[in-house]
Amino acid sequence: MTRALTGARILTPGGMVDGQALVMEAGRIAAVIPEADIPATAERVALGGGLLAPGFVDLQVNGGGGVMLNNAPTFETLRRMAEAHARIGATTILPTLITDTPEVVAHAVAAVRDAVARGVPGIAGLHLEGPHLAVARKGAHNASLIRAMTPEDLAMLLDAARSLPLLKVTLAPESATSAQIERLSQAGVLVSLGHTDASYEQCRAAVAAGARCVTHLFNAQGQLGSREPGTVGAALTLGELSAGIIADGIHVHPATLAVAIRAKTGPGRLFLVSDSMATAGSDIDRFRLNGREIRRSGDRLTLADGTLAGAHLELAQAVRNVVRMAGLSQEQALEMASLHPAGLIGRRDLGRLVPGARADVLHLDPALVLRRVWRDGAELG
Repeated sequence: MTRALTGARILTPGGMVDGQALVMEAGRIAAVIPEADIPATAERVALGGGLLAPGFVDLQVNGGGGVMLNNAPTFETLRRMAEAHARIGATTILPTLITDTPEVVAHAVAAVRDAVARGVPGIAGLHLEGPHLAVARKGAHNASLIRAMTPEDLAMLLDAARSLPLLKVTLAPESATSAQIERLSQAGVLVSLGHTDASYEQCRAAVAAGARCVTHLFNAQGQLGSREPGTVGAALTLGELSAGIIADGIHVHPATLAVAIRAKTGPGRLFLVSDSMATAGSDIDRFRLNGREIRRSGDRLTLADGTLAGAHLELAQAVRNVVRMAGLSQEQALEMASLHPAGLIGRRDLGRLVPGARADVLHLDPALVLRRVWRDGAELG
């Protein structure tokens, strides 16, 4: 069926356009054309204002819909997570496994491989956040499971990369050698630096070996100092690096967020991540991870000792926050949740409303509140 969405502004790679219709057919964007040119056979959907934007691409999703990938790394968990996040705007997600045992990692790899093979919509691959991190920057990760990368670990990751559409690995340069980072990068793995006390020079060496990303900028990493730029300084000044950032006003102060956006050297980009846990898209207020209870208070998730443990954040809220806190335009903020993360993972069929792209489309009101979602051209109820 051909369907034409009318009556809303449309975010295109060239900016917002008015008086146009977004035409979808067979799960893809067919055209962006003047409303007067809509084919007579198309079903018209009048939106009555607001704007249309690409579905969000979230590269750090630990859970959602009441479940955590760590707790049950299965096909059903992934299906439930993808469905929960699509309904709140993230039509493509990168399920994220927090530091765990080799057995759980193997189950997660197999589950994602199965979900992709069985056509679960919106699963881009797998993000392994650990276990090759720095204990000193563990955050909510279980310190007893953190370890340096062994030859066996490297072989497992290379094998996983061959069987998945995308593998992202967050590691600390202290726990992986430049040679290991280079092997991973050459195999197509997106190597991201995180949970690390790496110096600026250590980060530069990792970038020279192929690292291209930093995980949740400012959180669980060496900070920007006057004499040592640290991981944050590397993320902002090395153009090869892109960086995810949690714009909930809790993980990063609004003033710091604004400074980071303005300071980032390209071509690498800052992009929005939710770092969401089981509470996303659900009404639960507590859950367990590696045997420890995590509680929600408002939008804050913490362990019993007060350590931040992921986030309760929808990307639509993160987009609104970036506009309000950092003074970005709506177009710039929306691109941080769609175009930029899609570009980082090499997915030109995502994050852009252009002919041939997947028909993952969001309708937002003028205040950027999510109203309707289409995934593969079909509206989600």
